[in-house]
Amino acid sequence: MPKQKLKSHSGAKKRFSYTASGKLAYRKVGRRHIMVGKGAKRERRMRQTGYVSPTLMEQLKRMLPYA
Repeated sequence: MPKQKLKSHSGAKKRFSYTASGKLAYRKVGRRHIMVGKGAKRERRMRQTGYVSPTLMEQLKRMLPYA
């Protein structure tokens, strides 16, 4: 009997994507609403793409086996 395929984590699929160099990128949180109380510096930081730290890479690779 053939080996079963692994399932990708639905939440991780929607939130993370691989870059060309193999890093995992995500969008920063906190930009949906109530932007008036946030400073300009904080808004600029949230605009940038976030990258997953090496300590979490193994965990996320298991969640996204075929990405």
